[in-house]
Amino acid sequence: MARPPPVSLVRYREVRCGATTAVYVTDEQTGALGLWLVPTGMRHAIGAHRKFLSGVEIDGIHGGGARAWQVESLIQLKALGDDPPANFAQGRTLRNSVTVDRLKFTAQEVSRTGGRVRVRSTFTHQDRGWQAHHDLCWPRGASWLESSVTVENRSAESLTLEFLSSFSLGGITPFAADDAPGRLRLHQFRSVWSMEGRLETRAFEDLQLERSWSGSAPRCERFGTVGSLPVSGFFPFVAVEDTVAGVVWGAQVAHPGSWQMEVYRRDDWASISGGLADREFGHWMKTIPPGASFTSPSATLGCVAGDLDALCAALTAAQERAVAALPESERTLPVIFNEWATSWGHPSEENLLPLAEALRGTGVKYLVIDAGWFKDPGGSWHTAQGEWKPSAQMYPRGLRATADAIRACGLIPGIWFEMEVIGAASSLFERADLLLLRDGRPVTVGTRRFLDLRKPEVVAFLSERVIGLLRAANFGYLKVDYNDNVGIGVDGAESLGEGLRQHLAGVQAFFRRIRSELPDLVIENCSSGGHRLEPSMLGLTAMSSFSDAHECPEIPVIAANLHRLMLPRQSQIWAVLRAASSDRRTVYSLAAGFLGRLCLSGDFATLRPEQRALVDRAVALYGQAVPVIRSGRSRRHGPDVAAYRHARGWQALVRVGGGGRRALVVAHTFAGPGRKTIRVPLPPGRWRVTGELHAGRLRVAIRPGELRWNSPAEWSAWVLLLTRHRLR
Repeated sequence: MARPPPVSLVRYREVRCGATTAVYVTDEQTGALGLWLVPTGMRHAIGAHRKFLSGVEIDGIHGGGARAWQVESLIQLKALGDDPPANFAQGRTLRNSVTVDRLKFTAQEVSRTGGRVRVRSTFTHQDRGWQAHHDLCWPRGASWLESSVTVENRSAESLTLEFLSSFSLGGITPFAADDAPGRLRLHQFRSVWSMEGRLETRAFEDLQLERSWSGSAPRCERFGTVGSLPVSGFFPFVAVEDTVAGVVWGAQVAHPGSWQMEVYRRDDWASISGGLADREFGHWMKTIPPGASFTSPSATLGCVAGDLDALCAALTAAQERAVAALPESERTLPVIFNEWATSWGHPSEENLLPLAEALRGTGVKYLVIDAGWFKDPGGSWHTAQGEWKPSAQMYPRGLRATADAIRACGLIPGIWFEMEVIGAASSLFERADLLLLRDGRPVTVGTRRFLDLRKPEVVAFLSERVIGLLRAANFGYLKVDYNDNVGIGVDGAESLGEGLRQHLAGVQAFFRRIRSELPDLVIENCSSGGHRLEPSMLGLTAMSSFSDAHECPEIPVIAANLHRLMLPRQSQIWAVLRAASSDRRTVYSLAAGFLGRLCLSGDFATLRPEQRALVDRAVALYGQAVPVIRSGRSRRHGPDVAAYRHARGWQALVRVGGGGRRALVVAHTFAGPGRKTIRVPLPPGRWRVTGELHAGRLRVAIRPGELRWNSPAEWSAWVLLLTRHRLR
């Protein structure tokens, strides 16, 4: 390859990983080894970059010798006892501390075995002898790379870390000859309860991520989440776009607790890094005894020639690995019925059996009993968690009898647990020996306290009450909820943040235990809807609740957001049916379910005949659309929605699958669509409609390269399944 003209004392080594090339950059003056990613097809486009700064002040201070950039180490960590970074960095970042200066690059090994390319770069602390290993792995054919760091304590003393990143990418952007003014943008996805996945895009200049005139004061945008709800505030995702070169770099971190991302700059080129939340941000320190090691959470990295949607498709493709091992019942992505919005926390054999009978033969496969099956008469479900004994009043014949009756209707029965918490009405609420503590007191949030899954007796108790009940009652589906946040951390380790990390490792180990003991069980990951939509939790479960926006009009907005962050086949979307709803409102709800896994709820047994006909059509069409939902590429069209609760305008999501021959189009209007004709781009080709769902007359026409929706009404929706003619 034609390499860029090097800055003095810098050399390059390349490792090709399919459509991405990893460039290892060594600064022979400082000893730093950095990692850049570039699209393989654009490696020749890397041009000459300025070597030095110039100007009156620069010339006066540095004598004209100030470098315009230097290599950022691909290892970013800090050890207790080493000085923090200087130049106004404290409180903003722990990157480039003295620890990084003392870590010297000592070896690099590239292996190509087992269908994977692996690059291990080793650094040794020059004073204490412990090592840090950066592993970059690429599964052949993948659109992403994996990154992690292992710290191995080969010294005779304990080593305490205050900061450890899973990845650090530098050299952004190598396609500019200077500091790339006006061309870099940061992409983040914000997330709050029932409004998950809102894209925020801002110019570097708006974030004050321009380099300083001398490079002496670093700029940093550090963001993340603190606590046990990893998607509260932001998704663990970061992306930077060079809008002139048309290249986007990005990463996702797989971790169920406190995490952080950083966009960092001290010279011409920016860097991005991320991993566990550090001591400053997440109250985390980790002590590694002599002879032991510690590995960071895994991060998924991507670099694409294209736009943000292309990067997101490259990263979410990594989640495909986990769905290959799901139970057989998940292969067809069957429709779910969850009775939460039917009974609102009062499920009983008396109301479940007529519902199961009404669902017989409809194409629905799972019937899920939601919260409340365990509460005492007159009690509330949200204070009664912990004992996990079915209510004798609601289930006089026992849960097994109800589950058997559901199976007799051709359905797989499911049940809800919030197994990690104890409600205030439970006798276990005062069992501090079983609970997470902070400052010696149980962590209490409203009516909830939290079990400590580091303790064998807690795991044994949950194994009996959760796994035992699932097995005894013959349930085939488990919905796991989790409705509050532990916060900054817990006692029992060298830091609050490390205590939280260890506890959450225990939580995930229990998920794996459930899967191991009940391999045919389908597990749904719910955390007040979308608070656990991060890769490590997605990888442990068949699907996840996309949000708690149960029957809100903003459902399609949220559901479309999540196509950029997770696989639609794992994103369970509420479609709450009400007997009092108009046909148009019914279709609006049903259509939103096509943006992921269709989950019905509400007044199914009392729907009007015309509503039942719409549901039957929707379920049948959904079955036809499954191959595209299961595997495809998505793109949202339409104006941005500013106020989710008061949405205006329209959106259409086009998902293309089947080797480019099938397309699913899901369109919604909100208040004031603002156009007499809405035009939705289609891929080139001759398309024909092979399935449709709508209420009333559908005014849609297909033209070359686009689909036109004429005279759209407010708060309406439709779904089209399209097939492209084969080219002769």
